[in-house]
Amino acid sequence: MHIQVVLFDGFDPLDVIAPYEVLYAGGSATDGAVTVELVTAEGPREVVSGTGGLALRAVGAVDLERADLLLVPGASGRVGEPGEAPEEEPGPGERPRDEFISVLLRRTLTTELPALLKQAMDDPDIIVATVCGGSLVLAMAGLLEGRHATTHHLGLDTLDATGAHAVRARIVDDGDLVTGAGVTSGLDLGLYLLEREVGPRVAHAVEELFSHERRGTVWRAQGPTPTAF
Repeated sequence: MHIQVVLFDGFDPLDVIAPYEVLYAGGSATDGAVTVELVTAEGPREVVSGTGGLALRAVGAVDLERADLLLVPGASGRVGEPGEAPEEEPGPGERPRDEFISVLLRRTLTTELPALLKQAMDDPDIIVATVCGGSLVLAMAGLLEGRHATTHHLGLDTLDATGAHAVRARIVDDGDLVTGAGVTSGLDLGLYLLEREVGPRVAHAVEELFSHERRGTVWRAQGPTPTAF
């Protein structure tokens, strides 16, 4: 299983690093049966996150011929209030700091990423996974209508407004779409993907290595609908 984690300007570092390390450890535990790399829609480059200018290096471009799974993180920045504007505008040649998360996520729609994500979503052999606001990137691109998904709790109403079925759960498994909630859910998402795609023994070994037990029930559209709540 080859996994490509997609970086974009303003990404949230923990959304990337948590599942990356878990999945990389899964590769070590399987003699390389799982591989993972950082990519962008544009190709190899340094990508600056939304957290204090921290940057990561993408080693390649999104390649749907190679990828079995694409993982899309959310953005890191200011939540802000409706209508709130930044206090200071960046000067000439300066990179904006502490931008609104909604602005960073919307900016991805002006890149090649939405078209690539649509191709991936249309391919039954590719799994698309997201952490936190990564599901909003897909939703704003019109790719989650009618699908079950989750995101950070502050974004659930926005997710629902796009036509997705927003679920208040830590991990939501909707077949070839697997989404995680808030940023630390990236750990649990990575562990669940290892369990689902490789097997529980490998996932358990990585849990022990990281001293972290996956939290919560993975939500799926299965079984009777609860009526008591």
